[in-house]
Amino acid sequence: MDPSGRENEPPEIDPRAEDKELKYQLLKKYSGYLSSLRQEFSKKKKKGKLPKEARQKLLHWWELHYKWPYPSETEKIALAESTGLDQKQINNWFINQRKRHWKPSEDMPFVMMEGFHPQNAAALYMDGTFMADGMYRLGS
Repeated sequence: MDPSGRENEPPEIDPRAEDKELKYQLLKKYSGYLSSLRQEFSKKKKKGKLPKEARQKLLHWWELHYKWPYPSETEKIALAESTGLDQKQINNWFINQRKRHWKPSEDMPFVMMEGFHPQNAAALYMDGTFMADGMYRLGS
């Protein structure tokens, strides 16, 4: 109570002032760490499109092999060397390209069996389904 007999009211506290003070204290304490993190993130390789020349080389291969766009391991190595990409990028590009842009034709089993050469075949026809390098099944 004050001398006049009224109760003392607590001073009003601005919650934004507390937030500002906390922000100031945190920035003061961690600013060096935050700026080094900012620099580190800005240096990291940005995800995005592959280089234009690499995409063009992959698309050229795709156009030449559209009926059966499954490069052999040897072809993948050659594509990686000629494009400057690593094999994982090559594999991912072909997986995405087939999913987005390729639909096997209905007469695929006959087309593939005519061109089947055991020494360089990428596809096997088994029980009515195709297997490529033992990993992919068409028509699913």
